Amino acid sequence: METFLKKKDILELFFYGGDGYFDNMNNFFGGNGFDIVDRGRGYLFGDSFTAKRTNIEDADIQFENAWGICDEDIYKQVIKEADKSFANNTPFFNFIMTTSNHRPYTYPDNKIDIPSGTGRYGAVKYTDFAIGEFLNIIKSKPWFNNTVIAIMADHCASSAGKWELNVGKYHIPALIYNLPNTSKIKLEKQTSQIDFFPTLFGYLGWNYKSNFYGKDINRINENEQRVFIGNYRKLGLLKNNKLIVLGDQKKVSSYTYEKMTNILQPVKEDANLLKEIISYYQTNDYRYKKGLMDLKKE
Repeated sequence: METFLKKKDILELFFYGGDGYFDNMNNFFGGNGFDIVDRGRGYLFGDSFTAKRTNIEDADIQFENAWGICDEDIYKQVIKEADKSFANNTPFFNFIMTTSNHRPYTYPDNKIDIPSGTGRYGAVKYTDFAIGEFLNIIKSKPWFNNTVIAIMADHCASSAGKWELNVGKYHIPALIYNLPNTSKIKLEKQTSQIDFFPTLFGYLGWNYKSNFYGKDINRINENEQRVFIGNYRKLGLLKNNKLIVLGDQKKVSSYTYEKMTNILQPVKEDANLLKEIISYYQTNDYRYKKGLMDLKKE
């Protein structure tokens, strides 16, 4: 598949510390133009596309649990491949999925002051430590000054929540580091994961066409701000302090959301917000099923 990045002759690599067969990740990333670096065995791709797969060898691993290798080890693989790309004069986009911040919360000994396997706080601190080590190492690399580092969580802990959708559990950290010609700023707008890369591309000055619904949050007004949240059974849309949720059997629930206390209060259904959430999810579903997400098919 020729992606936006491939059109710019940028090498796309997906790094995962476990076996990317899990959760169909290799199929997803391989089908979207990425080559794979993971802890798997053999090729597990479908017949409709071809992707190169590199296995992380035992000699490169200091620590591994059921999820996969520790964050430090996966970052070493990233640095190794980045060095190769630089030596070959090949621009690269490396997408890394780390695993240390998962149960059983184990990691290499003597890295931080919290013993391995004693809980989430230790895993979070080790994750932070590994990111710091990674950044300190790559600062001396010849490719560092031309490389932007984007860090974002996939979800928070216990995001299932005690409500239909626990909004506070979907508030994740995200940052862009080493962006050229940009002063330090903190954005306070309502936004979703799908807006992250359009915003990054905006900072880089890239123009592109897309059939996805992510937006550059620096180019939208307050009325356009919105957050998409969901789990395996419910889909939500948050605008300002209003949350509307689509559930099983066409059930609709509406709330006001208090950010400071993370409390949802049931309210009367907002007809306009209901139309908006249906339009987002229904049109995405239709376009995906009809193969209309690819610009070449329009």
